[in-house]
Amino acid sequence: MPSLDPPRFIANARLPRWLLPAQWPAADGEVALALLELEDRRIGTIAPMRDDLPLPPLAGWNIHGALALPCFVDAHTHLDKAFTAARLGAVQPGLPGGIAATAADRGRWTPADVHARASRALDWAWHAGTRQLRTHINWWRPDEAPVAWQVLDALKDEWADRIALEKVALCPLAFFEEAAQARAIVRRIAAGGSGAVVGAFVHSSGWNPDALRNLLLSAQALGLDVDLHVDEELAPEARGVETTARILREIGFAGRVVCSHACALAAQTPARALATLDAVARVPITIVSLPMANLLLQDAAQDRTPRLRGITLVKEAAARGIPLLFASDSVQDAFCRLGSLDPVETLSAATMAAQLGDPFDAWSQSLCRADWLQPAPRPRPVLAGEPADLVLFVDADPIGWPSRGAARVVLRQGVHAAGTVPPSWLQAGGASSMRRHASTISCRSQRKPSSAS
Repeated sequence: MPSLDPPRFIANARLPRWLLPAQWPAADGEVALALLELEDRRIGTIAPMRDDLPLPPLAGWNIHGALALPCFVDAHTHLDKAFTAARLGAVQPGLPGGIAATAADRGRWTPADVHARASRALDWAWHAGTRQLRTHINWWRPDEAPVAWQVLDALKDEWADRIALEKVALCPLAFFEEAAQARAIVRRIAAGGSGAVVGAFVHSSGWNPDALRNLLLSAQALGLDVDLHVDEELAPEARGVETTARILREIGFAGRVVCSHACALAAQTPARALATLDAVARVPITIVSLPMANLLLQDAAQDRTPRLRGITLVKEAAARGIPLLFASDSVQDAFCRLGSLDPVETLSAATMAAQLGDPFDAWSQSLCRADWLQPAPRPRPVLAGEPADLVLFVDADPIGWPSRGAARVVLRQGVHAAGTVPPSWLQAGGASSMRRHASTISCRSQRKPSSAS
């Protein structure tokens, strides 16, 4: 990759509507393009373009209406399993088949094996434009952290300047049946340092509401967030999400709980499913939908076309203001032989499976809102004052995106990190012929102090 000087500004960027202030100008149904000024590796002023003023007399990029997004958060992955599909042979369809094949492969998970596969996954994620990634790691024993836990801890340090890596201990719910053991497990997870999260597999096949309560109480006592595989099935009787919401309300949980999958909501009566979402909206729950894995695993049977999609109620959740993210989940393992750690690929699958409208202007925030994993998400997204971590799409347009989203340029802290920059974007010294500049309507009021992280 040729070395390029960091641009001092990015002109004619098409930002998504969810990222723009209410007063941002629009004409004929299309929002004005933006000028982003970059200062000290952060985004400074953001303002609409104007035809009657020249660009700043600085070296910058004119991206001619290319789409621009903040770098991504991939909120649910499995780096301990990634890239094992090639050595597994035939895997029976559905969730049980994936579990059995993974257990059979587990003996190969040496430190070197896990490190090599997880490093490859992080490299792919980095080049896709991801800056924060959460990986679930299978815990096989209640009294001992798995090999992958230590390996991913080392990779967390190795990648600290590129990707913020979070680890979730994915435990069987039965580990938490006894309150004393639940507290001991959560203490062991907490000893994993910052970025450690408590997790469990919550399913009707091993349903135990007392164990779920013990898990949540233990996490609350030690100040840990929780990330659950919950109701990953199409059984209408599944009660994981609604019970989680009820317990959180009863104990006054102050952290953030992620409910991943939640497929069973799509199999329940509308009255019950929507009542559950109403309860979720009143507690600190974020829903993470995993469209690629769910499409492959739910309603799966040998030699039979699936009838059901297995996608949770993403539109209904968003309509209630519930934080909702899409994520990669399994990548080239026993549960999903596809995938590339590219959030845009994930949203493409979600757009078709859930029939999403306005994927760029509305739903792209479900790839970018890392604050939705925090105990107290921001009331509205902020770009000014943030690190200049951006993904610029070379060939896509706001109507067809995420189609033609593969060609992209990634900036990290204002520095070109990945992708090929089109020569037509390069603007040396603010040529006077490019007479488009920003009006006084800007996002400077959103800007953080330069010392903010």
